[in-house]
This record gives sequence, C-alpha cells and structure tokens, in this order.
Amino acid sequence: MADRNLLPLLIRGALRSPFKRPRPDADFPRDPLVVPGLRVDLARLAAYERVCGFATGEDALPVTYPHVLGFPSAMRLMSGRDFPLPLLGLVHTSVEITRHRLLPATGTYELTVYAAGLAPHRRGTEATVVTELREHGEVVWESRSTYLARHRTRAAAAAREVREPLPAVAEWQLGGDIGRRYAAVSGDRNPIHLHPLTARLFGFPRAIAHGMWTVARCLAAYGVPPAARIRAEFRAPVLLPGTVVYGAGDGLFELRGGSDRVHVVGRVCPVV
Repeated sequence: MADRNLLPLLIRGALRSPFKRPRPDADFPRDPLVVPGLRVDLARLAAYERVCGFATGEDALPVTYPHVLGFPSAMRLMSGRDFPLPLLGLVHTSVEITRHRLLPATGTYELTVYAAGLAPHRRGTEATVVTELREHGEVVWESRSTYLARHRTRAAAAAREVREPLPAVAEWQLGGDIGRRYAAVSGDRNPIHLHPLTARLFGFPRAIAHGMWTVARCLAAYGVPPAARIRAEFRAPVLLPGTVVYGAGDGLFELRGGSDRVHVVGRVCPVV
C-alpha cells in the first residue's frame, strides 16, 4: 500500500473515533490482514536509514524497518469500523520486537497483522497489535505493539521503576523537522508529529517525535545482534526541536531529556 492511500484511512479512523466507546471487554476483529509477495522499496529504505541513523547500503533490513512495512495494514485494522478503540488519541505505549535472523533487503516476504486482544490499563484500555514477517513460511521477525485509548478508570496509579540514569553515550540535537522527515519515510502522518500548530490541537505545545523513530534512533546507535529480542516503553513525548541524551549499558538503552526526564527505556537480549 502506497503512502497516498494512508490519508483516507486516517480520515476514516478520525471520523469514526467519536462514536467508539473503548472498554477492555469489547469485541475486536479476529481476522488477520495478510500481504503476500512483499518486496522492499530500496530507495525508501535508504531514506529511512538516513533519517534514523542506520548505516546505508547494507543488504540487511534495520531491525525496526518491518514495523514500517506493517504500518499500512495496522492503520487499516485500527481505522476499521469493528476496531473498538478510537484512532484519534491512541497512544503507542510499548513495542516488543523479535528478530530471528538478519533479513535480506532484497527478499520476498509475507506480512501478517492482527489484533491479539484488549486489556485494562490504569489510564484506559490497551490493545495489542501483532505484526509478523515470514520468509518461505517461516516467521523471521515479529512485533507486539500496545496502543492506549485513554478514558476514566477506577484503577490506582501504578508506581514506575526508578533507576539511575544509564551512562551517557551521545547527546542529540533534534531539529523541528524530524517528525515530517520520518513521516515521509514511514507513512505515519499523524498531525501531532508534523507541525506545532497541528500538535497544539491535541494538547502538545510543539510537535513531538514519533515513538518508533526514537526507538530506531537508539537501536541504530546500540548495534543489535542478528537474532535479538527488544522491548521498549514510551514514557514521555520528545518535543521538537529539542536536545536528548542517549544512554546505554548492560543490555539497556534509554533516551532522556532535560532534568533527566525519561522519554524511552528499552532492553536488548540476544536470542539463541
């Protein structure tokens, strides 16, 4: 699905959002969306690598790139009439990625996206969306993303783990155009990422970076083993433009801002 086809999905999801009442026990679509014979656009891949800081010209796909390949199908799923959470206001709260081996950029794949279920969250209802990439019938990459629809609940606020900052590895100055640049290569044109004016409509003082861009940028700097499992949580938005500190050590990585505000925390584990 080309980028030009994603805007109607965003509009469709936005128009349906006011009529949805999220709750953990709601029904959700069970049928997977399958895209066979998927090939990677190498020019678009190179642009993605440049925006996210991965080395260009290598045959293997960056560990986060299959998320971009699956994004159109995820949008189709979450903008559908039978998906119970409103697309507008959905917050990407975490992602878990398992790469079983390096994936050739010139390979042919089958992509599957489906909803794995709903769960209560202290701030609303959370949906899990699974993306799988197969080569010759074998699952070679998979992810589980959680998306939160915020609404009133009776759950008490949960205490988050507090830990010492990881050793600082780099400081990054982020330009105000990062959201637009990532949108161009990912197809994710959510208005909160594109411009201060459109971000203010949703309560943000400035545009914010895509969560998946922040994870990709961290993993490009980390250096992920060929077979690995990655878990990342999005704690706080990264305002653009801005300055962030990338830290890493002992299988962990993080992105922090001013006053040690934590934006992203993650872990990388080799898979044997």
